[in-house]
Amino acid sequence: MAKILIIDDERAIRNTLREILEYENYKVDDIDNGADGLEMIKNIGYDLVLCDIKMNRMDGMEVLSSAQASHPDLPFIMISGHGTVETAVEASKKGAFDFISKPPDLNRLLITVRNALDRGTLVTETKVLKQKVAKSKTREILGESPAIAKIKETIERVAPTEARVLVTGANGSGKELVARWLHEKSNRAGAPLIEVNCAAIPSELIESELFGHEKGSFTSAIKQRIGKFEQANNGTIFLDEIGDMSPSAQAKVLRALQENKITRVGGEKEIDVNVRVIAATNKDLLKEIEAGNFRMDLYHRLNVIHIHVPPLAERASDVPLLSESFCEEICNEYNIPVKKISPGAFEVLKSLPWTGNIRELRNVIERLIILSDKTITEENVRAFANPSGSIYEPQNAFESKASTRSAKGFDYDGFSNFQDFKDYAEMEFIKYKLEKNNWNVSKTAEDIEIQRSHLYSKIDKFGLKRAD
Repeated sequence: MAKILIIDDERAIRNTLREILEYENYKVDDIDNGADGLEMIKNIGYDLVLCDIKMNRMDGMEVLSSAQASHPDLPFIMISGHGTVETAVEASKKGAFDFISKPPDLNRLLITVRNALDRGTLVTETKVLKQKVAKSKTREILGESPAIAKIKETIERVAPTEARVLVTGANGSGKELVARWLHEKSNRAGAPLIEVNCAAIPSELIESELFGHEKGSFTSAIKQRIGKFEQANNGTIFLDEIGDMSPSAQAKVLRALQENKITRVGGEKEIDVNVRVIAATNKDLLKEIEAGNFRMDLYHRLNVIHIHVPPLAERASDVPLLSESFCEEICNEYNIPVKKISPGAFEVLKSLPWTGNIRELRNVIERLIILSDKTITEENVRAFANPSGSIYEPQNAFESKASTRSAKGFDYDGFSNFQDFKDYAEMEFIKYKLEKNNWNVSKTAEDIEIQRSHLYSKIDKFGLKRAD
């Protein structure tokens, strides 16, 4: 039900308009002066305002101007018993939807109200669509540190070529964003960018995922499947977490890179593919080669150009810029005024370890927006940031001093009993390990030495979900 505010100093007009609009099932409030009307607009929120022009204390034009400054999408219908063409033109220039003379014609009033509300709905829908379009675009690589400047320069040089690129860096540091910009600035930008998370696909399915399969090639192959390499033909394929790829899949990828040909699982026909390969990993591939987990020849095929994305802790000077960008983005998503971040808050944010990198920073900014007032202060950051699960540190977990935990914002008084504390510690530990392993459940279960089914139960128990 649409909410309408009537601002008019004539009681008879207010009562007449209220009766008409309430009969049409609108929710109506009324007030006799502009100053109180502005307060109601600010505190309650309306879908439409009907406002008289000639009023004591504050006239309708002032109300319109003030309201448009704070609520630019709120439609106003101006009403006046002394209406002239000049007044109507002035009201329109200030942002009024329409102008109606007193006494108002019933049919014209209702049509104008309906059109104004429809326009408000369209404006809201357009904003939502614009946000969705903006999200679908590749976000900028933000940062002014020397490391980020070097990455941007390398992308500009390398993207227009056909060179393969190996992007390294910790989880959440922005490897995927680098890959996206390499594609966006390449000659293949008009063709698809196909992403494959090698760590998220079971080893027995990775070959089918990459190269496709023929019908009947294995038990569940009920129809032919086109693999990611074919889907990326004439475009780019992004092999994320390639360090987790199985040895047999590595051999087939190597052949695809050498000959630009693939063969579907269960098939005999060779299929030509023209793809540019960008790979990424959070592992040290040279150590993986020494351990026998990764092929040296594949490493050299991929590592034509090497781009290393440093962890956020090594470029703390970029934290304020990233924080402001995330703050604006998240506030817009929530349809709330953009909050400010105080200089003291920036300094505390810069000092945090950021083991979860950019992904963790965005989560923290979202938490601060929800829990803080109009300005995010240093005290808010200390109280709510709680970086990387301060309850459990992977190294010397329970050896840190109580004062250090307090400085990170962890509060032991928040637990009523020992079981609550144990559950919280367990949840944070599992969450940390899952994020460290890029939510590879099998790998995480192996790392913490529990059965995979048990880990799934814990994930369900604590309601853990992978961050987008």
